[in-house]
Amino acid sequence: MAKIVYRYRDGARRTVERDTPASIMRAAVEAGVPGIVGECGGQTMCATCHVYVDDAYAGRLPVIGDEEEEMLECTAAPRDAGRSRLGCQIVVGAGLDEIEVDVPDTQI
Repeated sequence: MAKIVYRYRDGARRTVERDTPASIMRAAVEAGVPGIVGECGGQTMCATCHVYVDDAYAGRLPVIGDEEEEMLECTAAPRDAGRSRLGCQIVVGAGLDEIEVDVPDTQI
């Protein structure tokens, strides 16, 4: 089972559990998680699924590709070089069973 915890600056948390693998963005959109927009549907064409990955998971993630790197330069919230990722590029439940991310205050 895949488990994603979305954390907010005010201390609120939203947990989504899935039986099948899904990207952080797709799981959020399907579960109605606030703050994750996913305008491009996961095509690495926007930055509206920007999240800050908890440091505990950073070493377990795929390397940032060129398209993701380019889109991370366009985020509405400030980029954190060590933690910023696009939620559409991280799949949970396919070798990575759980993750915690901080949701930026704004995506657009």
